[in-house]
Amino acid sequence: MSRAASPASAIAAMTAIELRLVLRRPENLFATIVVPTLVLVLFSSVAVVDVPGGRPVDFLLPGSIALAIIATSLVSLGITTAYDRSYGVLKRLGGSPLSRPELIVARILTVLVVEVVQVGLLVGTALLLLGWSPPSGLSPQLLASSLVLGTIAFAGLGLLLAGTLRAETMLAVANLLFLAFLAVGGIVVPVDRLPAPVAAIAHALPAAALSDVLRTALGSAGGDATAALALLAVWGTVTVGLAAATFSWE
Repeated sequence: MSRAASPASAIAAMTAIELRLVLRRPENLFATIVVPTLVLVLFSSVAVVDVPGGRPVDFLLPGSIALAIIATSLVSLGITTAYDRSYGVLKRLGGSPLSRPELIVARILTVLVVEVVQVGLLVGTALLLLGWSPPSGLSPQLLASSLVLGTIAFAGLGLLLAGTLRAETMLAVANLLFLAFLAVGGIVVPVDRLPAPVAAIAHALPAAALSDVLRTALGSAGGDATAALALLAVWGTVTVGLAAATFSWE
């Protein structure tokens, strides 16, 4: 008699399948990998951002990493999950030996793997093409923390929307949020350069918090990142909690 796979083996197998599926979706790879890289190179090269005491790449590299996390955790995961729900894929997976918590963990691990590749590509691009060099204030621990908390916050938001909206609506909403976070998330324009009412809203959003933490982690900005990390944790707790409570699997 064959034994059921352990949870760890089931998650590893499902993560491998999810990663293969990611490679078969070139449109997702464009949004998650190519767009953040283009933002980094284009805005750094044309010097649109005036950063006092620094170069554009010092400001834009953390912002581009934040954009990559948003693209993968919110846009790609949310749209994929919404269409899987619409096509009945999630319902069929729910009847398999793979439990729903194991499926969720596998999808989040897939997102993290893609994001590690994104970070490596963006840092490599900054090093080789834009003359960026790691400053003495770089903190790998803070960088890892921002990656995990940012992923949880935006993945929670993506799953919350994907579990309640129709797939076509989710497609539009996810792309609209992506553009909104690009504009007011401190990614290409410092939040303090925005009009005061917009800046006040931006400071309460996870995109600006993630950008701030990443700039501190990469040594582009000084100060204490505790408040921004706490805001990301609150967003993650709320969105994941709401997603778990309201998600419809079919």
